[in-house]
Amino acid sequence: MPVRFNLRQLEEKNLRLQGAVPSVELELEHLDELIHVVGPVNYDVEVQRMESGVLVQGRLWLEVDCECVRCLKRYRQVLEVKDWATLLPLEGEDEVPVLNDSVDLTPYLREDMVLAFPQHPLCSPACGGLVEKGSEGRSGAVERSANSGSSSSAGSSGKAEGTPGSAETAAATPAAAVSSAWAELDKLKLGPKR
Repeated sequence: MPVRFNLRQLEEKNLRLQGAVPSVELELEHLDELIHVVGPVNYDVEVQRMESGVLVQGRLWLEVDCECVRCLKRYRQVLEVKDWATLLPLEGEDEVPVLNDSVDLTPYLREDMVLAFPQHPLCSPACGGLVEKGSEGRSGAVERSANSGSSSSAGSSGKAEGTPGSAETAAATPAAAVSSAWAELDKLKLGPKR
């Protein structure tokens, strides 16, 4: 159901609009693989008539399930735009469409909620990333170093990094630990769905 208001109602006083728009109507469902919308977009806004436009101010919020980009854990987060404001011009090149004295706020709500999506969702700022198997006694996070991007060999044993039997090599070199983590991810078979 679109969020609309009638301009004639603004002639006497400001309007207060409260409610929720189903995320399916805003097409928020499959925008990001790591973010899954749980509920509707909620809004609590005040609409005020200005000289040549309409000022809409208030608050928007939405509940989402995210997957952490470091450790791949799912967590729930509320995305909130606390001081949301938009000026809708009623004249000029950028004037908003008016149909039967009504203006539709829905596309503006959608745009700003999409912009509120996290670019790199993290379960916490201190997230250490993937936990290496058998590392309960250590820090628990796969170590990353500045030289992890360089191509280094696994040692003179001839075994590739991340293969069974190379645990000593993986524990000794941070780059090998990262390769081991990638080998574990490769086992997940995350290819395209058929």
